[in-house]
Amino acid sequence: MYYERLLAYITGAFVALCLGLGLTMMAMGPGQKAPAVRPADRPASETPAATPAPAPAETAPAPQAAVTPEPAPPPVVETPPRQRVEAAIGAVPEYKTFFARLRDAYPAEYNGALDDFSSNVASGQEPSADVYLSESVRRLRQARGTAAGKAESKPLARVFEMQLEVLKALSGVDKKMCVAFLYGASSLDFQRFAAGRRKLLADMALAGLEAIASGEAKKVARAAPTEADFSALETALAAKGLGKREIDALLDGKTPEPPIDDKIMCAAGQTYFEALRAMPEATRSRIYGLAVELMAKS
Repeated sequence: MYYERLLAYITGAFVALCLGLGLTMMAMGPGQKAPAVRPADRPASETPAATPAPAPAETAPAPQAAVTPEPAPPPVVETPPRQRVEAAIGAVPEYKTFFARLRDAYPAEYNGALDDFSSNVASGQEPSADVYLSESVRRLRQARGTAAGKAESKPLARVFEMQLEVLKALSGVDKKMCVAFLYGASSLDFQRFAAGRRKLLADMALAGLEAIASGEAKKVARAAPTEADFSALETALAAKGLGKREIDALLDGKTPEPPIDDKIMCAAGQTYFEALRAMPEATRSRIYGLAVELMAKS
């Protein structure tokens, strides 16, 4: 029961993040056709000379000036799809660090992702660095995400610290959108928010990557969290002023009836992550480790 409650809330927040990262894929407009090569102008046909007046001898017609053909324009050379994808990524400075780290740590995943992105571009989709970041995070989480549960404490905690940072940023923009994020919902408003917070979302993506890399390298063995761990979390939430309705809403991932005010619920979500962060390292890491493993399998 405790595992299900933990998964319901934290996975919801991660789902919202991944959906928001994707933004909207713009459809590529009709391509511009290469201008047709205009044929060279043909020399003007000679016109017959007028019948001259009778003369002792006919005069030869005057020679016509040579006509220089107009040069054909150079052929249009299309940029290869892979190069267009790499150019789109390179044009967003906030994303460069993540993709460089992905390329160095997991070249197979990096090249596989870019090959798929290139195929989409070749099929007519417009390159989008925001979509490429979102999709790369999703692919990496599905392929290797469970390893993050065995990461060292610092990179593991960084994943959840970035969750809190996203929540704080949302709180300052729109309380309703903040609550939607808690329950795993995405919207055009969140997509617009994400587009204006590329550095924040890139840091979130990088935190996940580093946790995976740490887990694969260090393979830290952690016991599963106990009921005592989750009871301690509920006690910590109550100590920070949350009532039973707010705690149940956070841990069960369900909207209560009647709904809790957005301002209160948004603040409760931040309190949740802050309470986790303040717990003893061993307890906190056990809960974090389980959470990232469940998210990778969800």
